[in-house]
Amino acid sequence: MSAMAQASPAIPAARILVVDDEVISRDNLALALARQGHDTVTASGGAEALGLLQDSDFDMVLTDLMMEGMDGLALLREVKSRHPDIEVVVITGYPTVDTAVEAMRAGAYDYLAKPYRIDEARLLVHKALEKRRLKLEVARLREQLRERTLPVPMLGAAPCMVELKRTIAQVAPSDATVLILGETGTGKEVAARMVHLFSRRSEARFLAINCGAFNEELLESELFGHEQGAFSGATRQKKGLFEAAEGGTLFLDEVGEMSLAMQVKLLRAVQERTIRRVGGTADIAVDVRLVAATNKNLKTEVEAGRFRQDLYFRLHVLVLNMPPLVQRREDLPLLARYFAEKASRETDRPAPGISDEVMEILSRYAFPGNVRELQNVIERAVIFCNGDEIRAAHLSPELREVSLHVSRAGDRQPMTLEECEREQIQWTLEHAADNRTLAAKLLGIDRASLWRKIKRHGL
Repeated sequence: MSAMAQASPAIPAARILVVDDEVISRDNLALALARQGHDTVTASGGAEALGLLQDSDFDMVLTDLMMEGMDGLALLREVKSRHPDIEVVVITGYPTVDTAVEAMRAGAYDYLAKPYRIDEARLLVHKALEKRRLKLEVARLREQLRERTLPVPMLGAAPCMVELKRTIAQVAPSDATVLILGETGTGKEVAARMVHLFSRRSEARFLAINCGAFNEELLESELFGHEQGAFSGATRQKKGLFEAAEGGTLFLDEVGEMSLAMQVKLLRAVQERTIRRVGGTADIAVDVRLVAATNKNLKTEVEAGRFRQDLYFRLHVLVLNMPPLVQRREDLPLLARYFAEKASRETDRPAPGISDEVMEILSRYAFPGNVRELQNVIERAVIFCNGDEIRAAHLSPELREVSLHVSRAGDRQPMTLEECEREQIQWTLEHAADNRTLAAKLLGIDRASLWRKIKRHGL
């Protein structure tokens, strides 16, 4: 049964479930709250209440304590277990200290002793709803802060992105190692930061290192630190990233680029949760959550003897697969507008619109460099745009030519994404006179990624 009346400005309107096996008491309370503007629904017992909670959204539950079947305390525990955001007030005709303490421990906001005055019940409901409003507001602000902490928010409504965000929310609370797989520029570090920000370690540091950017000796020193005099130039002791990230998260990007010797040392750190500085003899305990990422197929690397199988199994606990941009083309307009606004803020100028012609060109382009390449494309266009709209003339000549080249395929049979990428890379190599450094730059990827794509496509 439901009741609704004109809302009072003093109390925020809410949907409230009143549970009591005494009809008169239940209906009187529901009617009094409805007169304050609340949408009230009644139930005669715990089982009926749980059914209503499953089928509809509620802000608050008021339940009698002594009921046949499921009593109010059991209902309270079920509500807080299934719907932790719902505030619960317990009503009892036999108030004792023990009853109150037990209800509060089970998650009740407060209790109401029978007989009570209607004004007393209204005030308690108001306070409980205000507490809930503040909790939800804090959660909303915390979510905004998390988004702002990311260098680039994880934007996108494509099904693959919705699934990815859901998976991140599932794996983040765990302390298990996360392995992020995906092509260059798909946003692996953004995903790693999201894992950190949604974990219990979010108040501690997030540190990142690109394992492919250092030789073996430098990488060991960066990760594990070194003692004074450990090698030429080590004039003082230095803590490594494992120690610096204590209590937080350490992101190892391009972990597949590590040498086998370095993999052994990383394996020991993962297994033993201890590290040893270069030149040191003492084992140092570390408390760090590892998130690793690679654009390589680590299974293939293991089979080829380039990656240790035991380390692979240690890293391959929770896996996130980053979709390439070609698998989420419906997100292109959203991402392009975001990058245009971001670039405009950084250059202190009004954000331009994006013409349909440009969106058509972008939609035809394969983006081997993925989201990072799209960001570079839009940032360049914003710089060269003197009006209020980005047009084709503001894009790089290479992008326009590649897009025109791909568009000439209109009279041919449809191609797979792999075939499109192969043709685009082949054309870019020809355009760059087989200068792979230039070709990689034109495609928005690094030389190593281009080399792997050339090898994969047999070019």
